Amino acid sequence: MNKKIGEFMIWANDNNWDITKKSGHQLNLDSSIISRYHEIPNEYLDFLTVVKRCITPDEMTWFICEDEFNNSADTEFKWNEYELLSLEAAMDDDRLKSEITAWWDNYLPIIMSVNGGYSFYAIDLTIEKGAIVRGYEPEFEEVEKVANTLEEFFELIMANSIEF
Repeated sequence: MNKKIGEFMIWANDNNWDITKKSGHQLNLDSSIISRYHEIPNEYLDFLTVVKRCITPDEMTWFICEDEFNNSADTEFKWNEYELLSLEAAMDDDRLKSEITAWWDNYLPIIMSVNGGYSFYAIDLTIEKGAIVRGYEPEFEEVEKVANTLEEFFELIMANSIEF
């Protein structure tokens, strides 16, 4: 396991997060995720290999883990809920729908939040590969970079420098 992931898991547990370690270290992502996101950074795959569930103490923000990606989690939200909301808002505008889907093809959501409105964190898979960005409703596709890497993102969370 990546050292920073281990540090984060200890920190999350010590700070009353609902964090559950996976019993096995196998990752079985749904084929639709693998085919859509060809180059998921190894550090996030490492995280998914060891973490089954990771939820903030207020239960308003959570990491998207294997069960969420495989649509087998006990949650009202799909892993791509905010993309679906954007597509719904586009109504019958096929060009806009295409642009929305293309945008989400390049950003893998890793955290969802309903704290004070809908927001998310995602991994940039193209322009700044591996960087973590944050987006908010109503324009989910307008994002701001918050960290250069997942490890840096974990450091910011542990320093209480990330808003959820």
